[in-house]
Amino acid sequence: MSEKKKVVLAFSGGLDTSFCVKYLSEDKGYEVHSVLVDTGGFSDEELKAIEARAYSLGVKSHATISKTAAYYDECIKYLIFGNILKNNTYPLSVSAERIFQAIAAAEFAKEIGAAAIAHGSTGAGNDQVRFDMAFRIIMPEAEIITPIRDMRLSREAEIEYLKSKGVDQEWHKAAYSINKGLWGTSVGGKETLTSNNYLPESAFPTQVSKTEAERVTLGFEKGELCSLNGEAMSAVEVIQKLTEIAAPFGIGRDIHVGDTIIGIKGRVGFEAAAPLVIIKAHHTLEKHVLSEQQLYWKEQLANWYGSLLHKGQFMEPVMRNIETFLADTQAHVSGLVHIHLAPYRFHVEGIESTYDLMSSVFGSYGEMNNAWTGDDVRGFAKVASNQVMIYQKISELNQ
Repeated sequence: MSEKKKVVLAFSGGLDTSFCVKYLSEDKGYEVHSVLVDTGGFSDEELKAIEARAYSLGVKSHATISKTAAYYDECIKYLIFGNILKNNTYPLSVSAERIFQAIAAAEFAKEIGAAAIAHGSTGAGNDQVRFDMAFRIIMPEAEIITPIRDMRLSREAEIEYLKSKGVDQEWHKAAYSINKGLWGTSVGGKETLTSNNYLPESAFPTQVSKTEAERVTLGFEKGELCSLNGEAMSAVEVIQKLTEIAAPFGIGRDIHVGDTIIGIKGRVGFEAAAPLVIIKAHHTLEKHVLSEQQLYWKEQLANWYGSLLHKGQFMEPVMRNIETFLADTQAHVSGLVHIHLAPYRFHVEGIESTYDLMSSVFGSYGEMNNAWTGDDVRGFAKVASNQVMIYQKISELNQ
């Protein structure tokens, strides 16, 4: 008997990937090795349940790869450095998470010597491109198998197939599709398929339970989160704790409208309390401690970084170049940021930093100045306006 070919399946435990296990192992004769890459979206109980489900479906082996800390260090950190919000709205929660998961799955496949890699994406969204790109870059020799996309299967057809294989699980069609990760939770439903409807309160994973305003203080050291309310902790811990504090206020909810990789417009709801608060706090601190040109060029490169990440281009070499630039700008981004939280809203109260360029040593805006004189300003204004003055005069002479 010939040896079965190994296939690594990026496995979530849902309907699509459950179908893939049965189809690949029983219909196609592959030796299926499932892998789940945890980027901060699963509890220990959920991970154990998914592992048990994988084995009950017939996988040869199942691996859970914890990548939460690496996800922050290699990706989220730069989203914060760049204050990146896609279309000024979305913190790239799923965009960043998916490509990172795809890379980890491909590296695992390479490690165990698999002949093929599979995923359960449909042909309708961005994830198929992200998975395919990561697989091709890391294991170009491997076959990429995508049963749901290639067979254009309906949910009903998948359920009937699994039943025919003796999998009699209750596959409830949830009203909303929820994807949770360290850097936010996406929410998809019937309203996001339209252009005019907003998600109802019940669609968001965290219901509003806080009514009394709170004040939180975030600490940054060279652009990285280092404390929450005076307590030192890792950046990942700050993100997790801040989510617990801010999400019950209903903070961080919105719907993102954007351009998909496959060329159509799409809408997705999200709940990202910590990311939105952190990005606003970090950006405010930067406005106090960075120069005008640093702020300007950071914004240009950060927009490119976010756009390329969204399109699955995390491994493009220029991303490392942009990361180097972003990290270099953070030398003075240290201090405390005080934030006011209230139901459905928040605002930054102010910052404290030894690098604050609003130092009163040099003057106070609109009041006193200590580093220049009125004559200095008069001469500066004359030179700065000179070319436009000449332009206006020449225009008048030629009328």
